[in-house]
Amino acid sequence: MAREASVERNTKETEIKLKLTLDGTGYSDIETGVGFFNHMLDGFTRHGLFDLCVRVHGDLEVDDHHTIEDTGIVLGTAIKEAIGDKKGIRRYGSCILPMDEVLVLCAIDLSGRPYFSWDAEFTSEKIGDMSTEMVKEFFYSISYSCGMNLHIKVLTSGNSHHVAEAMFKSFSKALDQAVSYDPRITDVLSTKGSLA
Repeated sequence: MAREASVERNTKETEIKLKLTLDGTGYSDIETGVGFFNHMLDGFTRHGLFDLCVRVHGDLEVDDHHTIEDTGIVLGTAIKEAIGDKKGIRRYGSCILPMDEVLVLCAIDLSGRPYFSWDAEFTSEKIGDMSTEMVKEFFYSISYSCGMNLHIKVLTSGNSHHVAEAMFKSFSKALDQAVSYDPRITDVLSTKGSLA
């Protein structure tokens, strides 16, 4: 059975349609209205080997905040729905990813309990047309809408583009690991017998 989810969310600030397939090939079809954000979501898709189709119409005449934050909410919801009952998955995933001079750590626990830890700073206010402060808001939104324990830590900083790209790619690799099946796990990986 395909592990996929389609989520639509409409507010006065954004209209979002998103389809995610966890067991994909890295195919992406993304249009958010924010060029650098499109680039980051494409990297997430390709390096996690997910399939992702996203259409966002947001109030960019205000700024990029609602577009990026709300996309995080919708993507987190889609991840949660696509995972399903979590039986047989590894639950945990982590990646330390280099991007030229930058090194970023990302660790995930699909516990069903949201928690977000962030240890990073950007040296520029924008990367292309995207506000760097929105990178943190995006991952925070994913963590809480998915019910995911998510830690992102910059171990070695550098160029802001490289920092953001390493975050998105390490997140995708950690998520791919966490949602993957292990034949030795026959139920949910929890001493409580449930992940909620």
